[in-house]
Amino acid sequence: MANETLTITDNRTGKTYEIPVTHGTIRAMDLRQIKGSEGDFGLMSYDPALENTASCKSKITYIDGDKGILLYRGYPIEQLAEKSDYLEVAYLLLYGELPTESQYKKWVHDITYHTIIHEKVKKFMDGYRHDAHPVGMLISTVGALSTFYPEAKEIFNSEIREIQINRLISKMPTLAAFSYRHTVGLPYVYPDNDLSYAGNFLNMMFKMTELKYKPNPVIERAIDILFILHADHEQNCSTSAMRSVGSSLPDPYSATAAAIAALYGPLHGGANEEVLHMLKEIGSKDKIPEYIKKVKAGEFRLMGFGHRVYKSYDPRAKIIKQIAHEVFEVIGKNPLLDIALELERIALEDEYFVKRRLYPNVDFYSGLIYQSMGLPTSMFTVLFAIARTSGWLSQWKEMLLDEERKIVRPRQVYLGSDRRDYVPLEERG
Repeated sequence: MANETLTITDNRTGKTYEIPVTHGTIRAMDLRQIKGSEGDFGLMSYDPALENTASCKSKITYIDGDKGILLYRGYPIEQLAEKSDYLEVAYLLLYGELPTESQYKKWVHDITYHTIIHEKVKKFMDGYRHDAHPVGMLISTVGALSTFYPEAKEIFNSEIREIQINRLISKMPTLAAFSYRHTVGLPYVYPDNDLSYAGNFLNMMFKMTELKYKPNPVIERAIDILFILHADHEQNCSTSAMRSVGSSLPDPYSATAAAIAALYGPLHGGANEEVLHMLKEIGSKDKIPEYIKKVKAGEFRLMGFGHRVYKSYDPRAKIIKQIAHEVFEVIGKNPLLDIALELERIALEDEYFVKRRLYPNVDFYSGLIYQSMGLPTSMFTVLFAIARTSGWLSQWKEMLLDEERKIVRPRQVYLGSDRRDYVPLEERG
């Protein structure tokens, strides 16, 4: 349409510029033509943390934070969590459509039979200290896979690229489980191809002396749904890291290792662990009012509430809350649940939190579920990484095939010294 433009008047010069508007955005490079004087570099936008900058075009995940909507390739997260399984969702993210029956069977077969890792990788993991953090182990072992599959550098060979995608999705649970077993001093458990993706992960984590591990179906389904809920979430920190590092065209193992490193931070993958620390610190329901009082005074943050994107109830949080009750019926109620439920009740009714639109997010209940399953807090981010691998790879693949792809190279606003001459050491005051 002819009126799909933005008119900008530069009050420094009096000049007027007409900037095209496409998909509700203007191109930052269109601002470069706006110059205050001859020889001026041109106008740039300044956006710390990229809060209002679209870094790419994508067809994978859609979020409407005000309405609490999350879609994978157009499918509501609620429908996928109820009716689908993780591997089907992974296929959807990667290839844009739900698989046919034959496509699904082949996909599950390919993932299932790539779960074994090279024995040298196992020896590589043996070199870590007994108290090495599982996420640190995962970052380095995923990166090390690039040395085991040197052909992975051929990222524009579609056949080779697809093999690496299969390998990463299939081997991530194996590496994750092995890192856990290493830290608790237990022997590694090899994959069981008779089990589902989630069931096999539980097998590699918790099998002891039994000949055949049989996962509890409620726990198995809960893990599968949690994987679905965490599979992708638009241009978050780790996904942006995957795209940014991937833009220099390394192999997918190296880019994925970078994404896991971004996830390692407590502001991203460690948020559900912070929720548990908060609930333990509160200790009991009768202490909640005093804690809330301190939160309002700015002494603490209410962990697990509010979200950078969602300004209403996180749709994933509603699903996880239901899963939590199902899991607790099987393995007993987590003693911290009553504190969590009371905190949620207050936050949804108290004007202070309602006004600030601080609703429970995906991290609020997930930590309670993982803890009840017997998982240490050090493994929470590892489970996040398993789930997010399919999303990272979908975003990486989309970035590679984007006609507008370039190596990521942001600008800066320089506020340092002007040009100055070097002073010899003996002449400095």
